[in-house]
Order: sequence, then structure tokens, then C-alpha cells
Amino acid sequence: MPDNGVRPVGYLSWWKWTPGADWRHPFGPKSNIKRKKNYPVVHVAYEDVQAYAKWAGKSVPTEAQWEYAAHGGMDDATYSWGEQYSAKKANTWQGFFPFFNTKADGHTGTAPVGSFEPNGYGLYDITGNVWEWTSDWYSIGHNGKAHSLNPTGPNQKESFDPREPGVAKHVIKGGSYLCAPNYCSRYRPAARESQSPDTGTTHIGFRLVKNFTRL
Repeated sequence: MPDNGVRPVGYLSWWKWTPGADWRHPFGPKSNIKRKKNYPVVHVAYEDVQAYAKWAGKSVPTEAQWEYAAHGGMDDATYSWGEQYSAKKANTWQGFFPFFNTKADGHTGTAPVGSFEPNGYGLYDITGNVWEWTSDWYSIGHNGKAHSLNPTGPNQKESFDPREPGVAKHVIKGGSYLCAPNYCSRYRPAARESQSPDTGTTHIGFRLVKNFTRL
């Protein structure tokens, strides 16, 4: 968080580049994941996730697959649990971001997997905690996806984020422990964000889809 005192801060000035950070050392070379075996894996680029998915015999979900699963059968609800936001339902930021966090949910960073109740499909942490990679390339909106079965996004060349023209990005979903009502209320199944596939951070992780062969 910025230094004490609520004052204007530059856009994204609360982020810090840390050389040597990776999934084994999420806060830099001197950090480790001891006693963190039940926490989300973070600091993984998209190719890292792809490689792990291939090894595990699974796949990275499409945006549509992820969103369908996140609703947990409540397709018209704003959140994965219903219509009313609650700090007790997911690991998000409570307070005024980025200056102070009331820790009403009991956590300031990532939380152990399963710290909150699962959604209707039995999925834990589908909301908050860490953003999750999807296989879809990012562009604004969902053009061409209506009335389709498991639609996919644009190809890599068509990916476009007006904040960084020329950088192809993937869609990430779910929000994280840094999402707050005053800044990033993207802890909703329908919400989405973009991320460069070569970049890992302390608030982006993943989940995979089990592949089935239709007989």
C-alpha cells in the first residue's frame, strides 16, 4: 500500500517490479512458499499454465467455460452466490483501495484455498483471491459470441486493449484480493480483465478444465 495518508497517487503506483520473483519465490528471491502449499499458485505466465495443463492432461478454460462454471447454476445472479455483495463470501479488499484494508474477510493477501463456501457447482475461490487465466485472447466486448456453444474469443492478431495497443493479451477472470468497490469491482462472473501472457504477478493464478472424450 502507499505511505500513510489518503492522498492522490499515480495510476498503478502501488505496484513494484521485483526481480527474481517467481512461483517459488512470489515476493522475490528471499521469499518462499513454505507453509503455503494450500494457497493459490501465483507468478505464472500463460505459457507456464499451458505447460502445466498439458502435463496434467487438462486444459486452460475458455472465458465462456470459466464464466459458466463461476455462476454455479445461478446464471442471472450478479455474484456467484446471489445479488448481495458480502465480505464473508470471497477474499476481496474491504476498505478504501489502495490506502487501507479493514480485513473484514480475515485476509490481506491471498487466502488458503477453500477459506470460503463453494458456489453451486462446488467450486472454491471462483470469486476473489486471485485472478485466473483463460485461453481466450482479449478484445473489448463479446462480439460474435451470442447464442454460441462454448464460444471463443478473437485470434491473437485480433486481440486489442486500448490501454496498450499492439500488445496481444489474454482474458483473466474472477477478480482478486485487491479488488475493491471503489476501484475494481470485478469479483463478478461476468467481469473480465486483460493481461499480457508473458507477465506473472502476485494476484494472478489459474484453474484447469478436465477434458472428456465424447464416445
